[in-house]
Amino acid sequence: SSGINAEYGGPVMQISSFKTVEEVVERANNTNYGLAAGVFTKNVDTMYRVSSALRAGHVWGNTYNVLVTQSPFGGFKESGFGRDLGEYALSSYTEVKCVTMAVPQKNS
Repeated sequence: SSGINAEYGGPVMQISSFKTVEEVVERANNTNYGLAAGVFTKNVDTMYRVSSALRAGHVWGNTYNVLVTQSPFGGFKESGFGRDLGEYALSSYTEVKCVTMAVPQKNS
């Protein structure tokens, strides 16, 4: 459906039936966007496997929209550039430079 391949500015929950977890991951990743995702399951192994496979910048497990200042937030693909919050956000404001120089030795 068109809801699966669109990015919205507000909370949207796509509910659809599936036969395998792999089908769900493939369907979720088959979009140009990847800001965030939520995985709800009782199985911790499934949670880990799915969250690792999803191409989204932030994945919540059994919760949603919990933001922690120390954690980076930003999307994959066409859902953003760089990261907000956390240490990763500093890279947007800094530029790394390397300076190498020979320093004359003082004769004593």
